[in-house]
Order: sequence, then C-alpha cells, then structure tokens
Amino acid sequence: MEATEKQYKIIIVDDDDFLVDMYATKFDHSGVSVDVCKSGEVLLEKLRAGVKSDLILLDIVMPNMDGIEVLRVMRKDKLGEGIPVVMLTNQNDEKDIGESKKLGITSYIVKAVATPSEVVSEVIGVIKNSHT
Repeated sequence: MEATEKQYKIIIVDDDDFLVDMYATKFDHSGVSVDVCKSGEVLLEKLRAGVKSDLILLDIVMPNMDGIEVLRVMRKDKLGEGIPVVMLTNQNDEKDIGESKKLGITSYIVKAVATPSEVVSEVIGVIKNSHT
C-alpha cells in the first residue's frame, strides 16, 4: 500500500491491545498517525479538551461504556462534530448496526470479515471523501 500524500490523523478506540497495536502499525505504514484511546471515556475527555482528528475508529464492545453509548454522548454533547466515525467491531448484529447508523456513523466494519489492509483502505477512503 502506498503512503498517502497528506498525513492523516485518526483515533482508535478499542480496549484490545493486540488489535490496537496491529492496526496502529498498519496505519503508520500507510502515512496515517494514530492516537489510541483504551476506553470511550478517554475519547470523550480528549474530544472535550479539543483534540482534533480526521476520523474516529470506534469499537462497540468495551468495558464500562460501549461504543454505541460513546456515540450517544458525542452526539448529545456535540463532541467531534464533523469527524467521521467508523465502527470497527466484531458485533455483526442488525440492532447494533441500525443503532450505529441512526447515530450518524460513516461506515461499519466487522473485524472478523475485513483484513487489516481492507480496514486501512476503507478508513483512508472515508477520510478522503470527507475532505472533498
């Protein structure tokens, strides 16, 4: 995969260290810098502090506050407005997909059926589309 001309910045919100490290390495090799949040609460704190990003990659299954609840708070408190949110999860449940879409996600990727390279391509595509 070729590096992108522009250095994009994404935030990955996931509590799985192995997956976060793997995706961070893949994105780094594609010219995308990664900020990691191990929980939804950490993401919300960063957004409240004004941290900017080209995209948020959000897992659903996390301790304390799941990704859908994080999205609800983001929308209610108007956090991260204008930042595309892509769900990256193993939840392939129609209820979760529907709820995520109602909350305005840009894309929904099921980890088990997408290779890391496909995830990187999808994310870079979403970012490029959001900048046009």
